[in-house]
Amino acid sequence: MKCFYYFKDKYKSRGQRSAPVLKEQEKSQFSEADRITRSACSTASSRGIPELYEERAHNLRVFSFTELRRATSDFNRLFKIGEGGFGSVYKGSIQPLDGKGDSILVAIKKLNKDGLQGHKQWLTEVQFLGVVEHPNLVKLIGYCAVDGERGIQRLLVYEYMPNKSLEHHLFHRAYDPLTWRTRLEILLGAAQGLVYLHDESEVQVIYRDFKCSNVLLDENFKPKLSDFGLAREGPIAGNTHVSTAVVGTFGYAAPDYVETGHLTTKSDVWSFGVVLYEVLTGRRSLERNRPKMEQKLLEWVKHYPADSKKFSLIMDPRLEGLYSHNTARKVAKLADICLSKSAKERPTMSQVVERLKEIIQASNEEHVSETSLEVSESDPPNPVEKPDQSGPSELYKRRMAHLAKLGEHVESDSRRRFMILQKAKVF
Repeated sequence: MKCFYYFKDKYKSRGQRSAPVLKEQEKSQFSEADRITRSACSTASSRGIPELYEERAHNLRVFSFTELRRATSDFNRLFKIGEGGFGSVYKGSIQPLDGKGDSILVAIKKLNKDGLQGHKQWLTEVQFLGVVEHPNLVKLIGYCAVDGERGIQRLLVYEYMPNKSLEHHLFHRAYDPLTWRTRLEILLGAAQGLVYLHDESEVQVIYRDFKCSNVLLDENFKPKLSDFGLAREGPIAGNTHVSTAVVGTFGYAAPDYVETGHLTTKSDVWSFGVVLYEVLTGRRSLERNRPKMEQKLLEWVKHYPADSKKFSLIMDPRLEGLYSHNTARKVAKLADICLSKSAKERPTMSQVVERLKEIIQASNEEHVSETSLEVSESDPPNPVEKPDQSGPSELYKRRMAHLAKLGEHVESDSRRRFMILQKAKVF
């Protein structure tokens, strides 16, 4: 497939210290069906990712393989924090570019030479993350590309995300369950990242691999989209879609994309709908170890409509009922719209963001009203005293009378207890 660009030969040496440069002849050799197309969403520029990348590549730091070996103690297993089709991810520590100050924690992804994704997707990720920039997208710090005696070495260096991924907190029992509010905030942040890719970046980007494992969480549980190896530019002006080979993760890909190979931003919207239900239920999109009727998440939740009395049966038990039932139903309804069979009937991610903001606002207001109700039920306020109707002397008399009555009750109880004990001849 010719939809990826390669480096000039002179940049393949161990001493590489500048960003990859694209061959001119390779830029013009792409077929209409396979080439990465320019975006129709930008009115400011008609340039595509390759052109923008060449302009901005200087923002990326180029590491030597020796530097990254040192950063990970020679890729020690103790520093391994993840693994996927690309290869392994290690926690590492690098020195600032100027060599001054404290070391910086990073995540280093190392290409598995026998991996399924390989060099092409590594290069795609370098190009896209070298161009796009947003608070809800993981930051690519730099990369390493060396062809030497040890073979091909391809590595990526990202900002370190200490709270791992949304997948870890939803599905792994070793991690504390996320609160309802945190789940909603994570969904909103991830949706805002997709809005930027679809509508706000200079080039429209279709993410094509939105899933819980690609939503990373920083120290404050702020979400950032990662892994852009499958990303594609949006269709050129006048076209409705990009025709491409079907790739992605089973259970998250939109059916219209799987059936036709026609890729649009609405493909990402479908994937977002799947994740909405995963967040609600605490279940993966596909779980083979469950009863047959419950293995496919989207088939199972159809039996528990948002408006039905049994809807709460699908909610994640790890929430322990600590969530807003009304807003949970609204999230499910939003998921249903995102999962519309017809791509045209699905909302845009901008509309999804607006709806999520409304849902979070409603949830916050419910929380405030419930808190007020709890206070009023547990600690009923004293009757309002009106000093203009009764002066201090009247108020004093009422309080003393109230204390006297309490004293009478205590004296009466004591007398009754004494009589019982006397009859029992305890004394």
